[in-house]
Amino acid sequence: MEKVRLTVYRSSGEGRGRFQEFSVPFEEGMTVLGAMRYVEQNLDTTLAVRWNCKAARCGSCAAEINERPALMCKTRVESLGMDSTITVTPMKAYPNVRDLVSDPTENFDISGRIPAFKPKKGLKKPWVFYERDVERSQEFRRCIECFLCQDTCHVVREHKSGYVGPRHVIEAAALDMHPMDALKRHVYLNREAGLGFCNITKCCQDVCPEHIRITDNAIIPEKERGADVFYDPLVYAIKRLKGENK
Repeated sequence: MEKVRLTVYRSSGEGRGRFQEFSVPFEEGMTVLGAMRYVEQNLDTTLAVRWNCKAARCGSCAAEINERPALMCKTRVESLGMDSTITVTPMKAYPNVRDLVSDPTENFDISGRIPAFKPKKGLKKPWVFYERDVERSQEFRRCIECFLCQDTCHVVREHKSGYVGPRHVIEAAALDMHPMDALKRHVYLNREAGLGFCNITKCCQDVCPEHIRITDNAIIPEKERGADVFYDPLVYAIKRLKGENK
């Protein structure tokens, strides 16, 4: 029987971890999560691995597979090469709880700081707007909060710059693009959320399991809005005269 060779990160959450090797019987269509579940059930019941739906809808099984952030349930072992060893580690951008489990709690704290939806003044109920007015922002609603985009972002991962990360930029952009919203979150993104530190490598976009065009449709437009307000001399002068963006 063909075997799947795995090298899995093991850690108690304190100090440096170690790697442990496993050999799992291959089944057609097997995913990396399936292999991890086999290890957990048959080889080492102490292995900590987070999962829920097994259908790429909950984002719980986010990890790094061969050093690339990915969902374990969506990654087929055949796609990684049956002749090579598959290395599985937790997301390195977050504190390690145990083995393959990371703690992304900080993301929920950041979400709480993003200015909430604020309806424009004078709107009559029921609110009426066209589908085309919200079509663009609907892409961002597909986010399953796996935080792979956050994990692969080198600014979030390696630098203490204060940048909130791509997940939270699309969260703010979705609100900014709503036709009934009155706020301008590009001011928050550029002044408080560190958007200027993003250098548009599109690595976040490349790993998104929902294929959201994070960089093209959220980060770049928000950076452009910020550039118009803060760096265009004429726009900046007009805004100052109006008492805006102080």
